[in-house]
Amino acid sequence: MPRVSEPAVESLSPKLQALFPHYTLGSDHFAEQFRVLAQVEPAAEHLFDMLLTLKNRQGISLRHAELAIIVTSHLNRCQYCVVGHTPRLQVQGLDIEDPQQLIDGTTSAPLTDTDRLVVEYAAAVTQSAQRLPDSLFDRLREVFTESQIVELTLRITLCGFFNRFNQALQIGEGGTTAHAL
Repeated sequence: MPRVSEPAVESLSPKLQALFPHYTLGSDHFAEQFRVLAQVEPAAEHLFDMLLTLKNRQGISLRHAELAIIVTSHLNRCQYCVVGHTPRLQVQGLDIEDPQQLIDGTTSAPLTDTDRLVVEYAAAVTQSAQRLPDSLFDRLREVFTESQIVELTLRITLCGFFNRFNQALQIGEGGTTAHAL
């Protein structure tokens, strides 16, 4: 139960009601997050609309976006996001039992070199964004355009925002966001 109330979907503006099924993808998992953020309608409208636009734009693959989200959420100890995004990563062909194995490089999941680079970059941005080595950017530029690097960075840092938002307001079943992974 979140620390603040969750407005009913029916009480939201028509714009937010229209965004709701697209953001939650028919799952109740992110419904709580959506309804809590909907209390600040401009934030909900623009954040969720932007996320959907980025997804449809396909500047970076959904696989790489989900890898970055899982790594960031795990490092930020946001179980709610890890649980919510794991099925989305499975749809992208990766079954990850323990996100720490992605970071440690010990996962048995079939990762490409680009997948491993995304994992490394997500971890570096999450843990020490102020100390990213130029050599990491050189490797990113070999695979991604500058626009894709900006989008990947945006996805990682937005994920960090959602992790902290969920944790501060205890969004997630039984307050799981406040529990250690």
